[in-house]
Amino acid sequence: MSRYYTRACNFYYGPKSKLYVKQNKTLPLNGINEISFDQIEIISRKSNKKLSIKKINTLPKLIKKQVKKDLKTLTSKKKNFANLNFSKIPNIMGILNLTPDSFSDGGKFNKMSKGIVKAIQMYKFGASIIDIGGESTRPGAKTINSKTEWKRINKILESICKKIPVSLDTRKSKIMEKGIKLGVKIINDVSGLEYDDKSKNILNKYKTPFVIQHSLGNPETMQNNPTYKNELLDIYDFFDKKIKFLRSIGIKHNKIIIDPGIGFGKNLKHNMNLIRHISIFHTLGFPVLVGNSRKKFIKELSGKNDTKNRIGGTVASSLYLMMQGVQILRIHDVKEIRQGIKVFKELIKS
Repeated sequence: MSRYYTRACNFYYGPKSKLYVKQNKTLPLNGINEISFDQIEIISRKSNKKLSIKKINTLPKLIKKQVKKDLKTLTSKKKNFANLNFSKIPNIMGILNLTPDSFSDGGKFNKMSKGIVKAIQMYKFGASIIDIGGESTRPGAKTINSKTEWKRINKILESICKKIPVSLDTRKSKIMEKGIKLGVKIINDVSGLEYDDKSKNILNKYKTPFVIQHSLGNPETMQNNPTYKNELLDIYDFFDKKIKFLRSIGIKHNKIIIDPGIGFGKNLKHNMNLIRHISIFHTLGFPVLVGNSRKKFIKELSGKNDTKNRIGGTVASSLYLMMQGVQILRIHDVKEIRQGIKVFKELIKS
């Protein structure tokens, strides 16, 4: 029997959305009247079909039952946690790389004083939380040991966790536990909890919110001809199975964020398909995070090789993702993205 997936589509944003929700023309995405939809796409591995939310009752009985269940998930409010407000989107997760070999700003903020200034600056510019990492996971990056990773980040974590909300970007359980004890609010594991088996136990022990990111392979090899049967549905199934597994080992809370992992074992075609259809992941029932900032897909579309010259593409993709209801954007250039969002929201006011 074919499995069917429900994707919300044909979105409205701002005052028009609020009006249409009030008039029962649209459904509020994640319980937010500011963004709503009036169509769904029913997808299987063999076909896909778009239809109005008004025509759901015309569907075959079994499909209609699944769609109505999915709509309940799609329209349910998300509870806030870790300084993230899911009633006002998007939240910005500012990026602070304390690595010498990051793809974007490697070595720039390695000194503690510069790192602290940068983190506080991003927070003041409007980031809800700052994501700090001590190991590069760019394509081709080599794994470093826990001792080296901790040495890069421990002093700044000791200082910064007392001042602003911090997310810790790590794949290693020892680093996770040390960070949590210092006050880290979120663990961001780019391996999707695949790298270190003990990480699940740490997260269960402390009940800490965490990000599950999809990545096809490890950073050293993930861009070597990545292949999927259907990247959109394969990645959806990865999250679905992962959540069920986490439930089975005792992680019952809903303070989980999912990240499809743009650029992590994906080529341009995969990345574009994921971004264009990102709203399918709302059906899983958890906040969605996307790391679109300065990514290679922007270079491939615009020809801008220098990562610092990809802000325009980051703004454009951020606004698109916001219009698809993405709750968290992981961003380098917080000030510029916040400016773009503010101007956009003002322009659509009637």
